[in-house]
Amino acid sequence: MSEPQLTVCPLGGLGEIGLNCMMLSTAESVVVIDCGLIFPDDALFGVDIAIPRFDHILANKDLVKGIVLTHGHEDHIGALPWLLPYLNVPVYGSGFTLGLVENKLREHNLENYVDLREVKAHDRIQLGDMAVNFFPVCHSIIDGFGLGIETPVGRVVHTGDFKIDRNPLDGHATDLEAFKNFSRQGVTLLFSDSTNIEQDGYALTEREIKSSMRDLFEEAEGRILVTLFSSHIQRMQEIFDLAEETGRKVGISGKSLSRNIDLAREQGKLRVHERNIIDLQDLPDYRDDEVVLLVTGSQGEALASLARLSTGDHRQLSIKDGDLVLMSSRFIPGNTKAITRVINRLYKLGAEVLYEKVQGIHASGHAHKEELRMMLEAVQPKYFIPVHGEYRHLIKHSRLAVETGVAPERALVIEDGEPVTFLLHGIRFEENVQVQCTLVDGKGVGDVGQTVLKERQLLAGEGLVIVALVVEVSTGEILRGPEVLSKGFVFEQQYSHLLEDAKCIVLDVYENIPPGQTTKLKERIRSALRRFFRKVLGRDPVVIPLVISITGDEDKDSEAMCDKCVL
Repeated sequence: MSEPQLTVCPLGGLGEIGLNCMMLSTAESVVVIDCGLIFPDDALFGVDIAIPRFDHILANKDLVKGIVLTHGHEDHIGALPWLLPYLNVPVYGSGFTLGLVENKLREHNLENYVDLREVKAHDRIQLGDMAVNFFPVCHSIIDGFGLGIETPVGRVVHTGDFKIDRNPLDGHATDLEAFKNFSRQGVTLLFSDSTNIEQDGYALTEREIKSSMRDLFEEAEGRILVTLFSSHIQRMQEIFDLAEETGRKVGISGKSLSRNIDLAREQGKLRVHERNIIDLQDLPDYRDDEVVLLVTGSQGEALASLARLSTGDHRQLSIKDGDLVLMSSRFIPGNTKAITRVINRLYKLGAEVLYEKVQGIHASGHAHKEELRMMLEAVQPKYFIPVHGEYRHLIKHSRLAVETGVAPERALVIEDGEPVTFLLHGIRFEENVQVQCTLVDGKGVGDVGQTVLKERQLLAGEGLVIVALVVEVSTGEILRGPEVLSKGFVFEQQYSHLLEDAKCIVLDVYENIPPGQTTKLKERIRSALRRFFRKVLGRDPVVIPLVISITGDEDKDSEAMCDKCVL
């Protein structure tokens, strides 16, 4: 009989913030933990999202017993629509998490083909030769879980995204006792959230946030606009409670907010009376000091409500002098410029804007350093792997683990695609697997690679020049053109003389190429114009020559068609 073993293979989330996906494998079973996406930075021109590469999962799909979700944020569930069509297995998560998943699957017409199975706090499910226990954790979304996993080589703990609220509000707390009880028999391996390892001390509590918000609600003389993550139901509950306490009604602007509020109310996770919600078209019936507006756009998204308000493009709302805007969310790295643009525009319109750096109106959902220490001390693992973080976060978290008693050689810093096998008496590093993320652009999945991105980068940086001419095959005579069109290269009216010079260069090239050698003609036009533009302007645009060949026997309809092609 072969020795029991467990292979851990991170497919995302170790080396970046987002894209969380982990694969646990034994000889008999595979369990996938989370399946998230990441939003692209500016270097990925036009790409909508990036998702994990699923080759390694699909190569072992006959062994996959289920997908376990820690919580409902996009970086943990967002890639499911691209995996589930190829993997017919149950998906386990809390009621609210699965509600968000179902909404997402509905957008992809998959809701009737996926087996969603709700679990509750302290449930235990058997998945092949592994079993998963679910422990409540406090995070910036309700119904999040940490996991206690029983495997053939011992117990494994996965914290999910968590923080330890020392003074919890409405029962939203991390059940540290459950983690301790599970760990009493000894824990072979701990995975722990590393996002806020660089933040000393403890995160602000939700009770502190609500107290700070209450002061602002009581002092505000005009309308209050609040923007936050559309899945932060606990924070929304605080807004609704404070609105009722201060005699205000709440209007909602944004599809994702409305959808998640409806879902939370249906599941009894959000307490709000219908009388406290008003339709936006009824706003004129209320004084400004009787109104709170919940709006989307905490990350400066161009099409979200807050950004459209800041540009005057919202169909139902406009910013008034004296409005108070509360941005109750953190600035996600990469979004700072977009957010500050919105803030500046709001100030120009007469609003006052408060955000995390200037007012205590947001608390991170991720544990700070001392909370991470508490988790390490509660679990006391033999091995430790930091997850959910960039490389510096993983290094610093591993150092903290060593401080709490983990042997230095057992605090393992690994990245995506670096599998580790745990045996009863030791570990083995496996050969790396391919994990370069898959890019999703519109309906295309994986069809945008480095070549396409490089071309988009060139187009964005230097622009495009199109050269078009129509040639009669037998005589070699130019029937139309050359036309030189600039797209993102130069302003044609200002540089018309330059484009005329470019036409002359094209004609010179054409005179020196024998008739019929179209490929050679295109290459010479391309190289000649690039040299010319580099010399005159110091720019190197993408040059696309279009040479259309027709025969002299073709009628006027063909010539007209060619005219249309050129123009």
